[in-house]
Amino acid sequence: MIFALSTHWNASRHSDGEAMIQEILDMGIDHVELGYDTRIDLVPGIKTMVDQGAVKINSVHNFCPVPIGAPQGHPELFTLASSDRRIRESAVEHIGRTIAFAAEVGAKAVVTHAGNVEMKHFTLDLLHYVAANQQFQPKAEKLKLKLQLTRETKVHKQLPFLREGIEKLLPLMEQHQVFLALENLPTWEAIPTELEMMELLGDYGNSRLRYWHDLGHGQIRENMGMINQERWLEKLQPFLIGMHVHDVMPPGEDHVMPPHGHIDFSRFKTIGASDIIRVIEPRPHTPREAIVEAHTFLKEAWGTPSPQTEIES
Repeated sequence: MIFALSTHWNASRHSDGEAMIQEILDMGIDHVELGYDTRIDLVPGIKTMVDQGAVKINSVHNFCPVPIGAPQGHPELFTLASSDRRIRESAVEHIGRTIAFAAEVGAKAVVTHAGNVEMKHFTLDLLHYVAANQQFQPKAEKLKLKLQLTRETKVHKQLPFLREGIEKLLPLMEQHQVFLALENLPTWEAIPTELEMMELLGDYGNSRLRYWHDLGHGQIRENMGMINQERWLEKLQPFLIGMHVHDVMPPGEDHVMPPHGHIDFSRFKTIGASDIIRVIEPRPHTPREAIVEAHTFLKEAWGTPSPQTEIES
């Protein structure tokens, strides 16, 4: 079973792309996702390793490489759902560049964040109640309802902006034969929700727009009592192209390496072993040993699928 590793883990420690990739190869992992903090100075070495056949790039996390002039890499430098026209235009421009770069390095998919509802954020406050085991207390229930109602009131203004950006990018996806995958995010203010994702992907069902599921983000949404992650993942599976895999310490500490969090990975065995891209996504500076352990654990937990269910290598 193939698992890639996100270079978000080690990009900040390297000034040479070959050395960055070699560090991952030395752990017995030869597939990677290029993270959103992949700087332009790392690209020549990365391409050398790809050209030599040493590594396979399965996916690229928007924006990649880091746009020139940006102080640092971030997945929400620009967002398609922003109400600011200039930000949306920049999002289309730079996602387009990431799609072209993904094609250059042989990646199948670009992972992107769509944006956030422009409102006061309440998710962290709600997680504080969950951490104190007070999520069912009146104050917590009131906050949760306020979060849901405020979001519902404001999101409808921004969803058309997201669709507009997608439609501008569809020709580029086809031109470069690369999928654009919208990622689920941990906060309830994020766009889109699972229901919005389902409606959006249904409308663009025959295109190269796809869904990217982050297990840690889904678990945090479940910890808040907003969703049942397993049920929604099953509903969205027809659109699923890839998955970020990491664990969570309740209620909201993610990018923990399994099996040292609280996710029951057996719940996701069938989908995890299906024809998708699987990316282990540790936080930077996670000990190498923890990643090796996670890699072994996940292969054992999800089993080895039949050859036809593996992504093309």
